[in-house]
Amino acid sequence: MKQIGILVKAHEEAIEMAREMETWLKAKGIEVLTRQNVPAPITSRKGLVENIPKAPSGLSCVVVLGGDGTFLSAIRWIQDTGIPILGVNLGNFGFLTETSADRIFPIMEDIINDAFTTEERILLSAQVFRDGEGIATQTVLNDVVINKEALARIAHIHTYIDDEYLTTFKADGLIVATPTGSTAYSLSAGGPIIYPSLETIILTPICPFTLTNRSLILPDTSTIKIRLDERDSNVFLTFDGQVGLHITYQDSIVIRKAPHTIHMIRTPDLNYYEVLKAKLKWGER
Repeated sequence: MKQIGILVKAHEEAIEMAREMETWLKAKGIEVLTRQNVPAPITSRKGLVENIPKAPSGLSCVVVLGGDGTFLSAIRWIQDTGIPILGVNLGNFGFLTETSADRIFPIMEDIINDAFTTEERILLSAQVFRDGEGIATQTVLNDVVINKEALARIAHIHTYIDDEYLTTFKADGLIVATPTGSTAYSLSAGGPIIYPSLETIILTPICPFTLTNRSLILPDTSTIKIRLDERDSNVFLTFDGQVGLHITYQDSIVIRKAPHTIHMIRTPDLNYYEVLKAKLKWGER
């Protein structure tokens, strides 16, 4: 371990913990790169989404201090570098940032001594084409979401799988999610819970007009192509809830499994089912 990155939520508690961790790591002779997460405005009416600068590939790992939103920002920072990532929960829910703050220093000791394991998670790559020209490319850990804005009419979402027409979802929107993202927006929309290390892609319509339109689990080799109907307006496309842009019938969205994965550092003695039960409060009255 030569250099560790810290991505910290712009919140007093998280910033104080980052200072404490930085002091602790430097006392052990480890260089620290601290980056404060300042969320960018999600709206882009001009139709262009810019990528943030990539994290230095020499980082031994990245520690995220915050909530799941900060963790998703870290994924955009890490990109395809393969840097292992650990999430420390200082937010409200914390499916991705599963490590509690009171356990961080013993876990960091293990990481420094290379006594840790990682779990591989797939990502999705989404491209937006307008008049045949690519205007946005983003990689997501959770989901790509097409959604109608408030008080807008139902959307008509023409959906193709591997160039074969599937259906036109008449709905408030459509979620294309990874197994990691199955416990995020997709779950709220009635989608299934998928074990996060599996390699599948989930399609979940949001409030479909036809009640027989249900979630569909696809193989991770699938390529999904989506277009809107000419009558649709005020439709927004978001990537992991981090950035997004307005789209029209002139746009086509192509989504497939990304060529790289991420490596999440596993917390000792904490399995996925324990996290699931705790976060969803299963068994409680």
